[in-house]
Amino acid sequence: MDIAYIPSPSTGVIHLGPVPLRGYAFCIIIGVFVAVWLGNRRWIARGGRAGTVADIAVWAVPFGLVGGRLYHVITDYELYFGEGRDWVNAFKIWEGGLGIWGAVALGAVGAWIGCRRRGIPLPAWADALAPGLAVAQAIGRWGNWFNQELYGKPTDLPWALKIDADPAIGRIAGTYHPTFLYESLWCLGVAALVIWADRRFTLGHGRAFALYVAAYTVGRFWTEYLRVDDTHHVLGLRLNGWTSIVLFLAAVAYMIISAKRRPGRETVVEPAAAEDGPDAAFVKAERPEKAEKAEGAAGKPAAKLVKELPRKPVKKPGEKPSGAPAAPSGDAAAPAAGDASADKPGKKL
Repeated sequence: MDIAYIPSPSTGVIHLGPVPLRGYAFCIIIGVFVAVWLGNRRWIARGGRAGTVADIAVWAVPFGLVGGRLYHVITDYELYFGEGRDWVNAFKIWEGGLGIWGAVALGAVGAWIGCRRRGIPLPAWADALAPGLAVAQAIGRWGNWFNQELYGKPTDLPWALKIDADPAIGRIAGTYHPTFLYESLWCLGVAALVIWADRRFTLGHGRAFALYVAAYTVGRFWTEYLRVDDTHHVLGLRLNGWTSIVLFLAAVAYMIISAKRRPGRETVVEPAAAEDGPDAAFVKAERPEKAEKAEGAAGKPAAKLVKELPRKPVKKPGEKPSGAPAAPSGDAAAPAAGDASADKPGKKL
C-alpha cells in the first residue's frame, strides 16, 4: 500500500544553458536578499539610513559563509580528510554543508568591522537583522531538500520525505522525517516571535538578537534529536545539541543582564542619520563643512553638533545693526539739529 509523502528533487542542479544553477546555492542567495531587505526596513524604522544594512552585510555575509563552512568541516572532518576521502571537497560549498553556529560567529566579526566603519553600535544592527536572519535560515533549509540531506528518522507519516538511494555515500532509500521542513517552519515562527516581542517590549541593545538565538536553539535541539546523519556525540548527545544548550543559556543570561544594565532601546542608532531631522537644515546652511564631516562621524549625533555651532544673533525690531556708528549726543548733536532747521522758512534765527 502506497503512503503519502513529500517527493525529493531528482537533481539539485538546473542548467540554464551552460550555467549550472544549484538549488542549495540558490536558496542561500535568496535568503540573504530577504534578510537584508527586512533588516533594512527595520533599521530605517529604528532611525537609521537606508542602505546601511546592505553596506554592513557586504562584510558580514562573506565572513559568515567562511565561518559556516569552517564549522562544518571541523565538526565533520572525517568526510573530507578520512581514508579514501578527497580534501578538495572541503571547498565545494555548493554541495552543501554550512554550520549555522560558525556562520553567526564569524559573520558577527564581519558585521563588527562594518559597524565600526560606519560608527554605529553592533547590538542595534543585530537587533534590526534578527528576524530577517531567521527567515533566511527558513529559506536556506530548502537547500537541504534539493541535496537530499539532513533528514530525520524513518517514518510513515503523510508528510514523510522520500529519499532516493545513493550507495556512493551510503544513503538508503525510504521515507524519513523532513527535518528541513520542521526547522524551516520553526524559523518562520522565531521571526514572528522576535518581531512581536520587539514591538511589545521595545527590545534594544542586542536583546532582540538574543531572543532570536534562544528561540532558534530550542527548535534546533529537537530537530537534532530526530536527525540520523553521522555526527560526533558527547555523553550520548549530538554535538549540535550541546551547542544549542550552551547558546540558549548564554542568550537568556544576556537578555536578563542587559535589561538590568541598559534598559530600554537606543535613542540614536546611526549618528549620521540624525542630520535628516529638523536640525539638518541649519547644520548644512550655516556650516556645510561640519555637515560633510558629520557624514562619517562616529561620535556625536547632529543634535550635539548643532549645540557646538553658535547661531547668528537675531535682530529685534527697531534695533540698529551692531556695526552701525552710534548716534551723536550732547553739544555735538546741536549743530546738526540747528543746521537742519536753518533751512526751514519762517524760522527765527
